[in-house]
Amino acid sequence: MKKQHIWLSAALFSFMVIGAGCGDDSENGEAEGNGETAENGEEAEQEETDELVVYSARNETFVDQFLDKFEEDTGIEVQALHADDTAVNRIQEEANNVQADIFISNDVGAMEHLRLQDLLDGYEAENIDSIDEDFRAEDDSWVALSARTRVLMYNEDLVDEEDVPDSIEDLADPEYADQFAVTRGANGSMIGHVSALRQEWGDEQTVEWLADVSENAGIITQGHGDIREAVGTGEVEFGLVNNYYYHQQLEEPENNNVGVVYPDQGEDEMGAVLNAAGIAMINDGPNRASAEEFMDWALEEENQQEFSYESLEVPINPDIEPVDDAASIDEYETHDMPLSELGEVWDDTLDVIEESGMDLEVR
Repeated sequence: MKKQHIWLSAALFSFMVIGAGCGDDSENGEAEGNGETAENGEEAEQEETDELVVYSARNETFVDQFLDKFEEDTGIEVQALHADDTAVNRIQEEANNVQADIFISNDVGAMEHLRLQDLLDGYEAENIDSIDEDFRAEDDSWVALSARTRVLMYNEDLVDEEDVPDSIEDLADPEYADQFAVTRGANGSMIGHVSALRQEWGDEQTVEWLADVSENAGIITQGHGDIREAVGTGEVEFGLVNNYYYHQQLEEPENNNVGVVYPDQGEDEMGAVLNAAGIAMINDGPNRASAEEFMDWALEEENQQEFSYESLEVPINPDIEPVDDAASIDEYETHDMPLSELGEVWDDTLDVIEESGMDLEVR
């Protein structure tokens, strides 16, 4: 069964919001969307269907494979909107006219940011205890399933490992000018990374670092796939990516002579910055029963593995082995900021990045 893909234009989205606002003024007192008469002026409850609407900020290929499996296992039809970094904004804009049931995110900070606005709904999914409390919301409205660590991937034909920076802070050093690539400031993983740096360094040092990195970078890309390609082909010597991009490049038939450095591993250093991808239940979604079934299904160990393996990320669940050649998250030092705290600073981090002068988008 093949998913339907939702591609809503701005005009269509405006029409939907306006139409929903007008539904309460129906002369016949009918509740919008289900044809039932509302009693005492109240809107009738929306009828449940065997459907699920998913908004995703993850890679479309990985998500489609995951959702295809859900459809096959459950018979529930999935409509998927692949909205990249705009998914959070869309969920916020639709707060009074909720369209989606599930959010699949690249970033814990984005999910917690939505939870703090009461846009997510808690649900104690089956097997939720397989995920440590540090990797799920306090009300279980979101849960992380796979980890990604910020690393420096380098081209072994161009540079030796000892000549790659061993600290993220070193990217601001003029010694590395024009040698590396980073993503635009509004990339979700960049926002999460900078949020962690704000907690570690404070805003003033973080702004200075961002300004210097923006000046030093040889390339500022749309996403990390562009970085791994630039490193693989030798357009730059190294790049700041999530660790699974390194494994993806190793699987390429060519331009795969790459290595990786996990930064800030020395004594008293902050450790590599860790983030995670996961799933969240949207508050007042139109298909609650299907959303609960999806959360239960996704927490089954077989499907936790599916979620992480297709993207070559590391499973959060310690009972699931990582992909070949991937380091488990307990094999290196990581930054000790609780991931749930990313949501408290997620929105402000965009302001900090913009203040530094780093472009939020590729220009």
